[in-house]
Amino acid sequence: MADDTYLKSNHWPYGWWKLMDNYKIGVIPLPLFIIAGIMIFTEVLVTGKLPSEIVVMVVTCAFFGFLCGEIGKRLPIVGKMGAAAICATFIPSALVYYGILPTPIVQATTKFYKDTHILYLYICCIIVGSIMNMDKKTLIQGFLKIFAPMVCGEIVGMLVGVGIGYILGLSPFETFFFLVLPIMAGGVGEGAIPLSIGYASILGMEQGDALGRVLPIVMLGGLTGIICGGVLNRLGKAYPHLTGNGRLLPASEENEITNNKTTKADSVIDVTTFASGVLLAAILYMIGMIGHKLTGIPAPVGMLFAAVIVKLASAVSPKVLSGSQVVYKFFQTSVTYPILFAVGVAITPWEKIVAAFTIVNLIVIICTVVSLVTTGFFVAKKLGMYPIDAAVISCCQSGQGGTGDVAILTAAERMELMPFAQIATRIGGAINVSVSLLILGNFLV
Repeated sequence: MADDTYLKSNHWPYGWWKLMDNYKIGVIPLPLFIIAGIMIFTEVLVTGKLPSEIVVMVVTCAFFGFLCGEIGKRLPIVGKMGAAAICATFIPSALVYYGILPTPIVQATTKFYKDTHILYLYICCIIVGSIMNMDKKTLIQGFLKIFAPMVCGEIVGMLVGVGIGYILGLSPFETFFFLVLPIMAGGVGEGAIPLSIGYASILGMEQGDALGRVLPIVMLGGLTGIICGGVLNRLGKAYPHLTGNGRLLPASEENEITNNKTTKADSVIDVTTFASGVLLAAILYMIGMIGHKLTGIPAPVGMLFAAVIVKLASAVSPKVLSGSQVVYKFFQTSVTYPILFAVGVAITPWEKIVAAFTIVNLIVIICTVVSLVTTGFFVAKKLGMYPIDAAVISCCQSGQGGTGDVAILTAAERMELMPFAQIATRIGGAINVSVSLLILGNFLV
């Protein structure tokens, strides 16, 4: 049947095809979304459990992830300011806490997330795809220049946070070590846990008590970063000259032409090229894992450096580079919200977030993150960088590690910045934690 007849006809199967093509929840056609929901709840009701195998989890995480994301997108006002990423992460967390999400779904999702470490596959594909899509000169300049707004932002953020805390009646010691530092510690695994171990050793606290105080602040800082990322995205749409839409530095005309050619090549690559892009990302992550065992550098950071070397050395062909870029686009559009749902269910304790919702904590956290981001914005502008994109990286300095980077960059619609975000959270967080604990240990001796 001709295309125009297909659009006008409501007879089977053309009406059904139109329904699948024109109505979607996220990337899922509405009929398939409804069928997926029926299958999930039928399995739970009939058998009383849900398998944690990858096939079932793909359907489950996609169903709930895109549903929560769609709710966020449709919220008035905040829907355009990062609410989709917030809802995809925190609605599942609340549903788990209040017992609304069936226990078999919670257990299966948690087991799948922790057993497979699916987040690392997501991050490595995003990082490698982002780096392979960058011009070499821009890549080098971006890594060299991004440290200035990061460092300046952290200094100003720390000073503002401690000052606001003092005004509100908190001691500088308590404000810095239990509010400001956790925000910039680099998340949970690389930030909150090392901090709790250090506090237990130096201050004589129980590690569980220290982690209980630090963890909710990390999460609230990440939530504030997500909101700031969404606001920056709206600011970029209102003032296009302030943003590179995922680039830190203006690209030359020659680079723009090269990127356009690459984009056209993306649409004609075959399945084997796509597969080679996935394998390239996985191999580079394994290099990062080995580097972590030898040097202690976090695996995602080691992988990032390995990817930069591969890009600068032109060690893979343009066709494989195109495959990496398509892999990046696939994970960005199709995997982000399912990943955020799994994060919300498995590692985001709602009760700890609610416990930290005091007026004083909120004021200190918001002032710290906003001053951090604002400083990054203006310093980047002075250095000739796109200020909004650099400020998004500053948002990631307050994020919840790798999961926070995903949520913040999703809210900002700038997933291309993932390599720089990893530098900000992992290296920046590790430096902050190490130096602060060293100072604390010497101060109390």
